[in-house]
Amino acid sequence: MTTQSRPNGAEFVTPRGFATQPQDNICRVDISAPQKVGTECKVGRSGVGSADEGVEVTKLVVAIATAGRPQIVTGMLPHVARQTVKPDRVIIAIAEPSDVNPDDLVLPAEIVVGERGCSRQRNAVLDRVGRDDIVIFIDDDFLMAPNFCEEVRNLFERNPSVVMATGHVIADGIIGPGFGFEEAERLLGQQQVVSQPKLRPVYNCYGCNMVLRAGPALEHGVRFDANLPLYGWLEDLDYSRQMAAFGEIVHSNALQGVHMGTKVWRTPGVKLGYSQVANPSYLVRKGTMSFPRAMRIMLRNLGMNLLRSPRPEAWVDRRGRLRGNLLALKDLASGRLCPQRAEKLT
Repeated sequence: MTTQSRPNGAEFVTPRGFATQPQDNICRVDISAPQKVGTECKVGRSGVGSADEGVEVTKLVVAIATAGRPQIVTGMLPHVARQTVKPDRVIIAIAEPSDVNPDDLVLPAEIVVGERGCSRQRNAVLDRVGRDDIVIFIDDDFLMAPNFCEEVRNLFERNPSVVMATGHVIADGIIGPGFGFEEAERLLGQQQVVSQPKLRPVYNCYGCNMVLRAGPALEHGVRFDANLPLYGWLEDLDYSRQMAAFGEIVHSNALQGVHMGTKVWRTPGVKLGYSQVANPSYLVRKGTMSFPRAMRIMLRNLGMNLLRSPRPEAWVDRRGRLRGNLLALKDLASGRLCPQRAEKLT
């Protein structure tokens, strides 16, 4: 094991054998002791208890899976640090040491090094949380409103039947060229605090911001499907439908943020296009998506890629996606279709 001291007082600990077996390692960055500002309440199986009753502590855990975008994750962390209710833990799941620079972190964090892939990296987080934790999964390009964690705490304390929640995306750069930090922060600053939060049931959470009650996930072994590789397209729907067996899944207008939709290091077009067909087909067989819903998703994406390939948007590889769609349809016809084949495409 090697330890490197940092100018900011942090220590980046790299276990022996890291280069060849990164999936087994955890790197921790302890910049300072986290400042608790009322984020803890003592919760037992039967409800709220006192600190000396020997019950576990409910913690807010912010979890970020990232790969190949150290400047993006560094830029969004100040929005985590300035929350009105600070998270008790911040876990950053990476695939390579270069995915995050410990010297640039502005808050205490645990860096988990695991296999590349959104689902696999999020599972590495689930392996390290407690059954009473509330886990806030956000993309590395999602900027939380300052009261996001506070509203998460309020929602889950007041609604014990809720197992997952997703928030209101003020603006979503994924459907366009994306936003830079300056524009995203401007959009975030224009939004008003919701005085009367409203919940509505939803079929699934949106992966850029989804919050879960860890207890049911750990008790029933609910994990993100590692068969959905790379970006893990539709992993949020699959996970939500698994969790739906144990409680309510809701949308809250009080959980607000901006999804920048950063295009750096996105899944290449041909790989995503393959997943646009392979992943829904796989989820139908798995039983977490209905056939009609899968057909709508596949036909919508295939049609969009076909129509826009002659004059594609500058920020979308339509032709690559279309080629991936067609390769997946060919594999479907031959009985070879499986999500993991996307990883091997070039």
